[in-house]
Amino acid sequence: MTQEMQGELISVMEESAANRCCALIITGAGDAFCSGLDLAELQTLRNKTAAEHRTDAERLARLFVTLYELPLPTIAAVNGPAIAGGTGLATLCDFTLATPGTRFGYTEVRIGFVPAIVSAYLSLQIGDKRCRDLLLTGRLFGPQEALQLGLVNEIVEADELVPRAFALAKSLLANSPQSLTATKALLAAQNRPWLDAAIVAAMESNAQSRDAADFREGIAAFLEKRKPVWHKKC
Repeated sequence: MTQEMQGELISVMEESAANRCCALIITGAGDAFCSGLDLAELQTLRNKTAAEHRTDAERLARLFVTLYELPLPTIAAVNGPAIAGGTGLATLCDFTLATPGTRFGYTEVRIGFVPAIVSAYLSLQIGDKRCRDLLLTGRLFGPQEALQLGLVNEIVEADELVPRAFALAKSLLANSPQSLTATKALLAAQNRPWLDAAIVAAMESNAQSRDAADFREGIAAFLEKRKPVWHKKC
């Protein structure tokens, strides 16, 4: 996940809505859906200013808000690992299809990040207790657990994934487009007062955490392929 990709995804979604596209399918190229922040992106983070960190947080928040409130049905065809921000992309779609070998994980705490913005949506989807489990442990989990948690709708064999996504989209197109849009708008409106406040707090947390010692150490350890030595021992 790069800044460029985030911007492109936002543009594609806005263009889809403006052009009255009936459904949007998101999938990954190659063996992964989205494996998290790009390595080259990580290397630049330690040198960014507080204002630049805030801009990054705002962009990610805009990406998730745009996806969540898009007025047309969205389907994630998760063809491989969906890690950190990639898990957010995969699970914020209206429908999430995953292959048996898929792995998910909100792994930010492992390298000194805070999974701030996605936390608001995750808590809404699966509840506070389960949200704390996934975010505080940073553990990886498979599609079967994701299905049980309600983060995945179906587990589909790899060679059937994209055809199944198109079949699902086709079934949705049999419904009233106006009703689909109105239903999505209603659901978004019901959650917006709480989400708006949660996202503002999340952006602040995201920006502040990037100026912390553990953040810098986590990035350094990841790039140097070693275990991090945290500033404060428990």
